[in-house]
Amino acid sequence: MKTKTTHSVKKFMLGAGLLMLVLSGCSSIPAKSPGNLIGKQESGKASYYAMKYQFRTTASGERYNHFADTAAHRTLPFGTKVRVTNIANNKSVVVKINDRGPFIDGRIIDLSRSAFGEIADLDLGVIEVTTEVIH
Repeated sequence: MKTKTTHSVKKFMLGAGLLMLVLSGCSSIPAKSPGNLIGKQESGKASYYAMKYQFRTTASGERYNHFADTAAHRTLPFGTKVRVTNIANNKSVVVKINDRGPFIDGRIIDLSRSAFGEIADLDLGVIEVTTEVIH
């Protein structure tokens, strides 16, 4: 025989589960760049995340992984794909925006360690780049 307490606990668990499902849907990152931003370009300085940020939570809720091609930008929506090109050698990498920053004057994008390493020597620390929003 079911008691009133058992019924209340089941209702609570069902409600909590539904709430978690709804909230997780609200925090998802889009799979592609917003159409109105495709082609947007910027020029400026790029830097990369220090090792101490590995596995910390980014502004989008994802964990930072220095092996992933991700980046921080002050205003672009999370999930936006950006081609970052090193002006000095014309090498480029495509990154996904999943964090906010950089918060240092003159810098327009913070790259993950591996993304920066694809276009420049890590010892440089800061480089001149162009960025372009792509699909």
